[in-house]
Amino acid sequence: MSTPGFYVDIFLQPGEFYFGDRETRIRTVLGSCVSITMWHPKKHIGGMCHYMLPKSKKHDHKRGLDGRYAEDSLQLFLREIKKTHTHTHDYEVKIFGGGNQFPGQDRRVFSVSEQNVDIGRHLLEEHGFDIRSEHLGGVGHRNIMFDLWSGDVWVKHVDQFI
Repeated sequence: MSTPGFYVDIFLQPGEFYFGDRETRIRTVLGSCVSITMWHPKKHIGGMCHYMLPKSKKHDHKRGLDGRYAEDSLQLFLREIKKTHTHTHDYEVKIFGGGNQFPGQDRRVFSVSEQNVDIGRHLLEEHGFDIRSEHLGGVGHRNIMFDLWSGDVWVKHVDQFI
């Protein structure tokens, strides 16, 4: 599908979530964080999250959903899917990020990037999503651009450090 004459260009900061329609492009930059994209090919709706951590250490149910955490990000997607009267199996799901930002460091050191990747895959599987494509791990950062009119996701992976 060709680029619409007008579209909204959304840039996600870490911890943000956006769900929109066919006249939307969503972009972000990932290091150790992870983004999940979901696109409904018939309705041309979908969204992207940019989570920073696997889960919150606080168990305060009053705090609401917080897009900084993988668990909450997936709940934000599920809430939008329910609002649009669609189903999890209707979506094309892609997952990106989890790059090591400290290459050369001791591998035994706590690795947020690896945990972000693991929980993302686990949560998607647990909720019945089928991952269509992924670009995960490695070293460096990624620029992500997601066009909701076509479902295309563009990834530029920069794996060099200055």
